[in-house]
Amino acid sequence: MSRRPGAAAVPAADLDVTEVERELLARWPETRIAPSLERIRAVMDTLDQPQHSFRSIHITGTNGKTSTARMVEAILLELGTTVGRFTSPHLTDIRERISVGGRPISRDGFVQAYRDVLPAAEALDRESRTPLSFFEMTVAMAYQAFASADIDVAAVEVGMGGRWDATNVIDAPVAAILPIGLDHVDHLGPTVLDIAGEKAGIIKPGALAVSARQTPEVEQLLRAHAYTSLARLMVEGLDFRLSGRRALGDGQIISVDGLAGHYPELPLSLHGHHQAHNAVLAIASVEALLGEVIPVEPLRRALGSVRSPGRLEVLPGTPEVILDAAHNPGGARALAAGLSDLGGRPTIAVVAAMGDKDLAGMLAELEPVVTTMICTRNGSPRSLASREVADAASKVLGAGRVIEVDDLADALREATQAASAHEGGQVLVTGSVVTVGEARRLLGL
Repeated sequence: MSRRPGAAAVPAADLDVTEVERELLARWPETRIAPSLERIRAVMDTLDQPQHSFRSIHITGTNGKTSTARMVEAILLELGTTVGRFTSPHLTDIRERISVGGRPISRDGFVQAYRDVLPAAEALDRESRTPLSFFEMTVAMAYQAFASADIDVAAVEVGMGGRWDATNVIDAPVAAILPIGLDHVDHLGPTVLDIAGEKAGIIKPGALAVSARQTPEVEQLLRAHAYTSLARLMVEGLDFRLSGRRALGDGQIISVDGLAGHYPELPLSLHGHHQAHNAVLAIASVEALLGEVIPVEPLRRALGSVRSPGRLEVLPGTPEVILDAAHNPGGARALAAGLSDLGGRPTIAVVAAMGDKDLAGMLAELEPVVTTMICTRNGSPRSLASREVADAASKVLGAGRVIEVDDLADALREATQAASAHEGGQVLVTGSVVTVGEARRLLGL
């Protein structure tokens, strides 16, 4: 069995969300990878293929997947479509991973999805040398919940890579590919082309793939994969594009030349140039699914009200607090550009990162926009110690701009005091999804 030693199972009839989460966490963690679709396919077979009861937009890339999925969801909801969304990881509540109708799945719905999937999972656990993992289980639960809710379309974010990611048991007519860079090199390969090859695996025969701007080598690889899969590939800058953008205090205004139509002066409630490009890809993805122009008024309502917690999220107050889950150099680069977009104010950064990430690369991107960096750790066993973060930061920023505080709550308090000492100062919390999730809880969100 896959449960940790000493973990007693709760009878399925008596489960609540907390107990379901405990049982899920007793399975193989998301960081323990056994690349294969055999296990999830076996479970889907037992459940009578719930993932084929709805259409889907499958989203991969190195950064921006969750925000793009949320924008796809928002657009489709405004069009009157019944929508499910699967994203990972979650910030504060495991139910965030499975959204139905624009809201996290209900507590009863989450428990019921677990009950529905559990017999198939336990049967596989008995027969397989590799038990069903935490992530595979949550994917199965999402697809089962979507089928039970009789949704029309799902916006599905890949967990890692694409080809053998558990989400890839769907046959999505639309594949959306965000910019591809280096991340998870221990699982996906040492080069960007290796990683692109894995991510291209979500492009299914006959599908329409829409891609963000890529390096010429990555674009060539994606075109070759689409060609051999008898799929079509549309690329930002050639087939659709961001044709205008200006930043505002509460977001930005963008104009988009889509696959099917031109959409001028759209309000976007998210900050940052990268979110403007994510919106372009979301629009193209929905156009690809519908095969037609998106009505402009529902599109304006969707983008003008969409939220993506923990992604350049600005919390008003004195001082303002900005939460961003950047955890690789590409994400940190987009964050730094976004901070400049917001006005280039004195910034006290609270940083806690995981040990398997390119911390030096992240710090190099943040250095120009950070006044002082408070180095700490989060509650994950994978978190770097605050001393390790501080040592790395001192090499990039200089020791005079670096403070070590071992506890995240204490680091937030110190950052708030330091930002308040600067006119217009702000607090930035970044380095990991876990860091931002814990900060949200500490801030009462």
